[in-house]
Amino acid sequence: MAFGITRKELKAWKQKADRGEIAFLTHYWIDDRFPGWTSVTKVACSDMKKLVSWGRNYGLKPEWLDCHDRYPHFDLVGQTQYEILKKEGMLKQLSRFRVLDKL
Repeated sequence: MAFGITRKELKAWKQKADRGEIAFLTHYWIDDRFPGWTSVTKVACSDMKKLVSWGRNYGLKPEWLDCHDRYPHFDLVGQTQYEILKKEGMLKQLSRFRVLDKL
């Protein structure tokens, strides 16, 4: 369940992924496997080859893809989330959810 985003933002993420573009969506998220982290960035694309290639550029393995719904995606959390969003010029997504305060 995504918290802290609007339906408009979710719709835009889905549309971008459907067009075969790499789409980023950061939202509040709590998972016991990642104590202390309160957000996740979902990176999706309908073009699986493109998504896998994008992930490899950041050391992400294809088996880490979440393919349980219509939008295959990587879940970025913690330091990996920060490093990738920094390189992509998207730290604004993390500041919105106060993740930068924890680094």
